[in-house]
Formats: sequence, C-alpha cells, structure tokens
Amino acid sequence: MVLPLLLTAIFLAVFNGANDNFKGFATVWGSDTLDYREALWLATFATVVGSLLSWVLADGLVQQFSGKGLVAASAIQSPPFIVSVAMGAALTVFLASRLGFPISTTHALIGGLVGAGAAQAGGVHVARLADAFLLPLLVSPLLAAALGVLAYRLLKARPIEKDCACVALEPVVAPAIGSAQQVSVMLPVVVIDKESECERAALPVRFSIARHLDRLHIGSAMAICLARGVNDTPKLVALLLMAHGLGNSYVSVGVIALAMALGGVLFARNVARTMSQRVTRLDHTSGLAANLITASLVLFASKLGLPVSTTHVSVGAIAGVGASARTLDWQALRNVLLSWVLTLPLAAGVAWGMSRLL
Repeated sequence: MVLPLLLTAIFLAVFNGANDNFKGFATVWGSDTLDYREALWLATFATVVGSLLSWVLADGLVQQFSGKGLVAASAIQSPPFIVSVAMGAALTVFLASRLGFPISTTHALIGGLVGAGAAQAGGVHVARLADAFLLPLLVSPLLAAALGVLAYRLLKARPIEKDCACVALEPVVAPAIGSAQQVSVMLPVVVIDKESECERAALPVRFSIARHLDRLHIGSAMAICLARGVNDTPKLVALLLMAHGLGNSYVSVGVIALAMALGGVLFARNVARTMSQRVTRLDHTSGLAANLITASLVLFASKLGLPVSTTHVSVGAIAGVGASARTLDWQALRNVLLSWVLTLPLAAGVAWGMSRLL
C-alpha cells in the first residue's frame, strides 16, 4: 500500500498548501499593501524555505505525528492505519479549502489518528491526546487573541496621521555669559509629524514611517509563512516515513514542500478571501502586530515540538486586533470557529470508516 499512501500524502500536502500557504499574507492583502498575485508568490517562496528548514528545526514534530504514544505501537506499522489517517485528514482539508474555510491541518491529522486508532486494537490513549495535542491547540488561539488585543491598544498610542520622520533645523538661543550677548544657533532635531510638515523641513533628511511599516508588514508575513512551513511539513513527512514510502527524510521533505507550493499557487484564493476580507480588515500597523504575534508563537511552538496550528494562532491574533479595533465580523468568525469544531470529528469519522473498510 505504499503507492496509495504516497498519493494520499501528496494530495493532503497540496490542499494543505491551498488552505495554509496564504495565511501569513492575509493581513497584507486585506490592507491593500500588495495585490493578490504578489502576495501569493512571496507566500509560496517563504513556505518552501520553511519546509526545507523544518528538517533541521522541527524534527520533534515528526516523532509527535508518527502516532507514538497516542495509539498502539502495532497500529503504527500497519499500512491500512497509515492510509486511513492520511485519507481522513486529506478529505477534510480538501473540503474546507474548496469551501473557503481556514482550518487546521494539524487538527485534521489528529482527527485522522484518533479515528484510525479507535478502529484498531488498543484504541487511543486519551490522556496523551489531551496533554500533548488538544491542550496546545486550545490554548494557542486564546493566547494569540489576548496578545492581539494588547498589541492594538499599545499601537493606539501613536497617532496614525503622523507617519513621517524628518530632521529639521530649529533655532536654539544660547544663554548670555558675562558681557557676551545671547547667540541664536540652528541645531538639527528629529520631528515626527504629517508628510506636509516634513516637506517644510530645512534639511532633506526624512523617511516615511508608513512605507517602512509596509516593508516590516511584508517581512512579518513572510516570517509567518516560513514558520508555517517549519511547523506543518514534519507532520506530513511523518506519514511518508511511517510507510517507508520514500528513501529518506531529505526526499520526503522535498516532495512535501513542492506539493504544498503547488497547492497554494493553484487553490489558495478561497481561503485567502475569507481571512483577508471577511473576518476583519486591518491597516498595515495592526496587520504587522498580528503577524508578529503569529510568527513568534508558531516558531516557538515548533522549537518545543508543540503541535499548534498556524491557522488557529493567525485567526486568533487577527480576531484579537480586529475586536479591539471594532472591525471584526462576528458572523464570519463564528463560521470559521464552527469549521474548527467540525474538523476533528469529520477527519476522525472518515479515518475510522476507511480503517474498517481496509
């Protein structure tokens, strides 16, 4: 069953790319910093780099998603078990991607492991499921949302209209000493004000804060996509290594990276539209804050081997900032949360049925 598993894992990787690749650039497109095509290609590039780096940075996640400790050891080596896990996750992510719902591939894989494990002798180790998998998935979006609320409140302290920094010459009067008269000299000072005020400065040294924030925003989006590649690739590589479908982890990582890139380029638009334009609309400053929160949390979790979802963290950060800014579409957010609730049982049900069939 090596060939069916290989095809199923690649199918899952393609629609993982469709569902996840663009998420880092959701705030970039939503704030009109870049158009969709520019954002898509940068997101794809950063994801591929993250995928290749995962072999070095996130080996612990490969072990985590091999199913060790979650299901019976005998099941892990069973080809029908592995195919069932992959099929449960793949069909769930495919359906969500086509409907435009940003769900968690991590959640779908856990559902596949639970469903296929429940159909095997020995079942699922519930304590391990709660501690190692479900707890990080539940805590991470709440933490991201809380940080998003805090970040927005901190950002409100800077007046948005003052987006230009320049060096101006201002007169300074030196105090009189003895019989000497007061002397007025022109000294350079840094001024942060409107663009029109900076144009009147005596010195031509100035730069646009907004333009530099846009560059930081794009950089933070690439950091999220890189972090996402680091975090998700090992989970898919684990399927290939369990079945010994490819010769070594180098080849497996390369195949998964290419499949994810292809899926994002071809099928990312539906999910991109949901996250960029339906949940909330952010300006470049708020989007930058949400992206930095997401990238930091996902990279930190990857290093610790914690199976958090980039989707959950990203949506949590965006929702936190949007709620503080009072621009959050609660109906769109409820639909996204409902898709999260359905992800695990749907993947588990498909995996269970496939395992029983095989």
